Parts: sequence; C-alpha cells; structure tokens
Amino acid sequence: MTATPLPPPLPGPWDTLLPLGFAVELAGDAHRSRDGRLLLGGAPPRLLRLGPTAARLLDGGRFTVTGRTSAALARRLLDIGAVHPRPPLGTGPAGTTADTTVVVPARDRAELVDALLARLRAAPETAPLPVLVVDDGSRDPAALAAAAARHGAILLRHPRNLGPAAARNTGLRHAATPYVAFLDSDVAPGPGWLAPLLAQFADPAVALVAPRIVAAPPPGGRRGVLDRYEDVRSPLDMGAREGPVVPLSALAYVPSATLVVRRAALGTGFDPRLRVAEDVDLCMRLHAAGWRLRYVPEVTVGHHHRTGLRDWLGQRAGYGTGAAELALRHPGQVPPLHAAPWSVAACALLLRGRPLPAAAAVALTGVTAVRLARRMPDADTPVRAAALLTLAGLRGTAEQLLRCATRHHWPLAAAAGAASRRARRVLLAAALAEGLLDHRRAASGLDPLTHTAVRRLDDLAYGWGVWRGAFRRRTAGPLLPRIVRTAAVPARPPAASPPSHTPRSAHQPSANLPAPH
Repeated sequence: MTATPLPPPLPGPWDTLLPLGFAVELAGDAHRSRDGRLLLGGAPPRLLRLGPTAARLLDGGRFTVTGRTSAALARRLLDIGAVHPRPPLGTGPAGTTADTTVVVPARDRAELVDALLARLRAAPETAPLPVLVVDDGSRDPAALAAAAARHGAILLRHPRNLGPAAARNTGLRHAATPYVAFLDSDVAPGPGWLAPLLAQFADPAVALVAPRIVAAPPPGGRRGVLDRYEDVRSPLDMGAREGPVVPLSALAYVPSATLVVRRAALGTGFDPRLRVAEDVDLCMRLHAAGWRLRYVPEVTVGHHHRTGLRDWLGQRAGYGTGAAELALRHPGQVPPLHAAPWSVAACALLLRGRPLPAAAAVALTGVTAVRLARRMPDADTPVRAAALLTLAGLRGTAEQLLRCATRHHWPLAAAAGAASRRARRVLLAAALAEGLLDHRRAASGLDPLTHTAVRRLDDLAYGWGVWRGAFRRRTAGPLLPRIVRTAAVPARPPAASPPSHTPRSAHQPSANLPAPH
C-alpha cells in the first residue's frame, strides 16, 4: 500500500548564520586527540579532522562567535552535534517570553487543564501570555470552557474530535506571536521552563525546541508499579543528554507533550491525518526542510502518565501502530535495526555457540578493527582506539538484535521458540538478561524481576502495535532492518524507549572538517 500523501513541503530557514556573541561548548561525549586535530563526536558519531583554526578555537572547549569564520565553524559543529549551543539568556529575537503564545489541545480532562492553566498564571514569565485552549470535541465542553474562563484563556472549539494534531494546528493558526508553546493537558511545567527554550531561537535556523519530559508525581502520592516503571522508562523521556534532533541518531525525534516552535517554520503544522506519531513526522519534515531541532534536557516538564494497566498497554500498542505510516512516508528512517553488515554477521556467528563460528566472529571483528585503525593513524593510540570502537559497535548491534527479538520481532521469535527447544531457551534467557540489564542501567526503583516483567509487557504491547499497523497498511517497512556499509563508529544506545519507534545506534563514516575560510 502506498503512503498517505505528505503535506506540502515546509519552508526552509531563510538564514543560518549564527549571531555575534553566540557561544558553543564541546559536547561531553566528544573526544579530542592530544594535538587537538582529531575529534570523535557528533550525532551520529563520526571522526572529524580539524584544521588549525578550528583546533585553536576549540582549545578551551568553548568559543564565541566573533565573525564569519567562527560562525561557520560553530554552525558546522552544531549541525554535526559535536558541540552544544550556549546562547545567552534574555538576548536575541526570543529574548523575552512576551513573543510566545501557549496552545493547550484538550479533549475533556477539565481538571488537568485547570491545574495546568493555574500553573501558567502563577509563574511570572507565563502569567501575561496569551493562552489558547483548543477543545477537540469534548463530551463535556462546559467543564472545559469553565476552566479556560477561570484563567483568562481563549477557548477554541472543534464540534467533533479531530485528533491532537488538528487541535494544535487550530491553535497555531490563531496564534499571533513569532513563537508558540504547545503544552498537552496532562503536563506540569515547573518554574522558569520557558526562557531557556526560547533562548535556543537565537540561532535563526532553529525551528523547534523541546524539554525533557519526566513522570509527574501521581495524585495522592501513592506510587504503584507502573508509576515506578514510568519514572525510569517513560516513552516520552528522551534522556539526560542534550543534542540536535536528527533522524537515525540516538535522538531521532522529540515528543509533542511540550514543544516550543518558530511559528513561521511550521507552515500548516502537524499532519492532521495522523492520530499517533505526528510528532515524529513533523520532526522528520522539518529536518528534511533544513531546519535545526534542539533537545534541552536541563529543562524538565512533568507528565501525568496512565496508571491503569489496560489503558497503559493500549497506549503502548497505539504508539506502535504509528511505525507503519512513518515507514511509508519516510522510507528507511524508522528501522528496528540500524547496523553495519560486519557486526550483524559477527553476532550471527556468535549465536551459533560453537568454536569455529566464534573464531570466525573474532577474526571478522579483528579485521574491522585493523581497517578502522588505518583510517585514523593520527589518533593518540590508533590500535587501542580502533579496538574499543569496534567492540562498542559489536556490543551496540548485539543490543539492537536483542531488542528486536523482544520488541519489534517478538512474534517471529515466539514462533521460532515454539518450533525449537534451543531457540526457546535462547529467547527466554535473552528476555531475562535484557530486563535485568535494563534494570541496572535505569537504576529502577522496582525489584529486578518486577522491572523485567513490566518491560516485557511494554515490549509485547508495542510490538503488537507495530505488527497490527504493518498489517493494516500492508507494509513490512517498520520491520525491515537497515544495513549500512560503513565504518564502525557507534552511537550510544538510546536512553529510553520512545512511543513511535526506537532510535538506533548508528555506524557512520568519518568526515573531514577543515577550518573554514
């Protein structure tokens, strides 16, 4: 089946030159050689060779734009993800919050909307802002209208439910300010959340900025199993690492629970035909148009998640259904596995569990490490660096394959387990090992076995949604791996499992970065 036609292409940025005084800082996970000329970093990671001017500017780990040369270097490093922006607060075109309209799409949930509006009116930075509440076909419109009226918000109403994308677009059309902050009705922003996000728009190429979405305390303070799981594995929490939002990277999109956007960049906005994954689709379309998107986890916004098991599983399955439409609209951009062929082959050989295949896997990994070492003779210790990168790539691919077996492809894994005792033992061991490893990484408040059980339910529901969406849209796109013939320079694994697809670790070729002239 063909994809639903995409909305008209979004306009691209009319200016990408960073302003004077705009500072950038080397990313914490970037590594430089002793002479400063070789840099490993970015999203996805790559090897960069710096010219003398670039190396000198980065010597302190931070520099400020003072002219066209430093602006061009900062632009290039920002786009790669090797540095992070450090715009001064209170300056630039978004220097004050007065240039912002808040849009709250809602269907019923009058109590949550009332609490959100009370928060906005109590905070000095958002108290005077225009707030548009878009009633998306509420069953009790009077309650929502009363909540909006109590806090001086303007109410816009759809006579029938059109979905969150259409509701946000209605608010976007009625906003008269350069910037629009979309807040879902179930979020709880803390004090001072807006100014740091708006500061990112000092970069004229930035179209969208998102904070970190974290689990809000449950009403009444009673914390159940799902509450404690959501604390560490909320599908809306993209983790603690800031960076650019780039398809096929560890940060492939940001959720729409809270977004601040440049109104002129969005055109008609979200695609209203999408009931799920509209945020992923918008991020991909903005990126394709040349816009930059930023994730700022230093700003956190609470989110009231679902606590009923049935609703929780239904939400996870619903998220999974969006993968099929995304795969049709953006081919190759939402694969369940993104890896180099050598690493997939090595993992397959190791899975055989026999001496000869294992020896072949070791040999293949060694050859890859040697080839990589030859590509970076200017590293401080080329052999050691290449070995570590290659082993990290192998580990990343193994983790992706494990996630595929327990998440996207669990129906196939279950079928294999039913047909083979050995496959069944391997699958059960993998499901347990992955859950226990995730419990340790996440520092979960649950006991290890409970965390593992909830994680498996999470994966079963999401995977079921992926298969259901693929069947309905008659496409295998969200189930097909993406195998790339590139060097083994791995990205870090994603910090959290997202609602509509899972960002994969990527293997990218090295790139040269000469000093700009």
